[in-house]
Amino acid sequence: MSFFKTIGNIIVKTILGNSPGLLLFFASYTHSNDIPEIVVTADLRQSTTMETASSLTIVSEQVIEVRSAQHFEDIINIIPNVNFASGSNRARFFQIRGIGERSQFVNPVNPSVGVLIDDVDFSGAGTIATLMDVQQVEVLRGPQGTRYGANALAGLINFSTNEPDETFFTSIKLSGGEFGTQTAGVVLNVPISKTLFSRFVFESHESDGYIENDFKDSNTTNDRDELTSRAKFAWQVKENWSLNLSLAFIDVDNGYDAFSLDNNRHTLSDEPGFDRQNSAYVSLKSSWQLDGIDIDVLWNQSDSDLDYGYDEDWSYTGIHPWGYTSTDHYFRKRDTTSAEIRLLSNESGRVFADTTDWVLGLYYLSSNETLQRQYTFLPSEFLSDYEFDTFAIFTQLDIALSDRTTLSAGLRLEERDTEYDDSNESSFSPDDSFWGGKVSLEYLAGENTLAYGSISRGYKAGGFNIDGSLDVDLRSFDEEYLIEYELGVKALLANERVTLQLAVFYDDRHDQQVKSSVVRSRPDGSTEFIDFLGNAAEGTNRGAEMDINWFVNDNFNINANAGWLDAEFDEFINEFGEDLAGRDQAHAPSYTFSVNFNYQQGPWFASLSADGKDDFYFSDRHAIKSKRYTLYNASLGFESRQWKVTFWGRNLTDKDFYVRGFGSFGNDPRKFYVTEPYFQYGEPRVTGVTLQLTMGG
Repeated sequence: MSFFKTIGNIIVKTILGNSPGLLLFFASYTHSNDIPEIVVTADLRQSTTMETASSLTIVSEQVIEVRSAQHFEDIINIIPNVNFASGSNRARFFQIRGIGERSQFVNPVNPSVGVLIDDVDFSGAGTIATLMDVQQVEVLRGPQGTRYGANALAGLINFSTNEPDETFFTSIKLSGGEFGTQTAGVVLNVPISKTLFSRFVFESHESDGYIENDFKDSNTTNDRDELTSRAKFAWQVKENWSLNLSLAFIDVDNGYDAFSLDNNRHTLSDEPGFDRQNSAYVSLKSSWQLDGIDIDVLWNQSDSDLDYGYDEDWSYTGIHPWGYTSTDHYFRKRDTTSAEIRLLSNESGRVFADTTDWVLGLYYLSSNETLQRQYTFLPSEFLSDYEFDTFAIFTQLDIALSDRTTLSAGLRLEERDTEYDDSNESSFSPDDSFWGGKVSLEYLAGENTLAYGSISRGYKAGGFNIDGSLDVDLRSFDEEYLIEYELGVKALLANERVTLQLAVFYDDRHDQQVKSSVVRSRPDGSTEFIDFLGNAAEGTNRGAEMDINWFVNDNFNINANAGWLDAEFDEFINEFGEDLAGRDQAHAPSYTFSVNFNYQQGPWFASLSADGKDDFYFSDRHAIKSKRYTLYNASLGFESRQWKVTFWGRNLTDKDFYVRGFGSFGNDPRKFYVTEPYFQYGEPRVTGVTLQLTMGG
């Protein structure tokens, strides 16, 4: 422990010196003069980043490795206008351009941000977003109404793991760091024949966590225990027919003991909670290349156990004569099945005088989620069953108006049938129809410059609030939809040593779904919350994103990106009767930025970075905000053909920052339950070392 602290102090003092405000950032290092061509896989057609008429960020495997990132939340600060909400051990919910959920308790949730892992939908279950052997993470900002429908109102996060290939190799990773951090992983790529390849992945990650429980005299009540195992197979059946199969099992068994009555990293819980996820999935993709048409067929099945619980009083029995004792536990089982058929024109299948590419697809999703809630103040267990079936048809045309100009138009029609019932004899069965799409105009201003403009319509299903004590007018809420206008430029400059991406957007939100709650006092003085979703009349989200990557020479590159966001309510009166018109929406920082310097000389490499974020409201029901902050990170390493060693550190100045906050209740009997703010702290300074050994290849 003292070794890693010493290393961290040396790095901070040597690199940062007396310039705490220096803006530095992080990305992958490279040997090449040329800017690497990164393929976007989440769109209807595969294309490069510079060819895609949309604001997006791709985080490569090299970036993940340099930061020693274990989970998506470890790299989220380098992505403009993207945020996350904690309130658990790992982030489950994400926000893009200020839009997205922050938590889930009793009520069913329709996510605003889609999360895909190997084409399997894990929206609203982001705990599973571990990064072992992930090839890249694609973040598409803005509604993806044509491609992904109701679960991508704000955007999409797509995780692509590495595919097997014809090379036989084994890669072993061992990592250790502060707070009992230990990681061991292995990747085995095995060609079975000339046409059949396999890849096997296994990783175990453990950490004590960053909390001291003084009551239990323990530093592991907020620990992390994460197991990732995956198998992938690629079979080239015929020259024009391929099959890809992915199998995975991810077991997350984390503790949850994050909030303190004293607002520090020392808790007093006598019954610490848990944040667990046990998921297994299978994904099958079959692709045919025929004369004039490509056919993709996808089928996915996933089963997940999502367990979440906490010590509601954040203390121990007997802390105060007025003290109460309560736990709240949620056990969810979620099963999903999806299927998709996609027809895509190829070069010989274009229509309208060979000017137009086309896509036609059908999509089906079936999801069933059961909930068992065990709560101290309930006379018995609460049980619910939530099931929905979604069917969609979608199409897109890409029309070449000239050699330089392309018009694209996409449309998606979606039907959703929902059934819900619970042990309180509440039942809902809405059937809804939605539509979304996108129209864009692309112009090649030069060989290496793309300008585009687009109008997109995204949508999100309505729903219901199940608590029977709510007023009748609060029991249901309507569909939300969003019209987004975006202008952007992408360019290769300075003899293709510089990439520039710039986008500006304006979101017009209608019937905006907003989380609220009714606050009630119990006879013992403690506080009860009844969460519900409602519709604000209107909201406006506007802003810009910028990304610059400059390969200064063969050894040195600089990457900088920034996001600006103005997200406010146009009309909204909350449950307390407060008029919030003109106030910023929750979890929508007005700016995010990152700057990175990367250097490589022979086998030696180094990176230095900073991630920054403005303050933001934690909720729409109170005025408590996060702190604005800048986090500094660094890595230093040596690599040969077979092995690589990396010394790394995150949050090198040990900056205290918040990832969740409450402000509308009091929970401390020692202060007679006076209303005060409470905060969950983010990751402190963590330093460590990673060793990778590769054999074969």
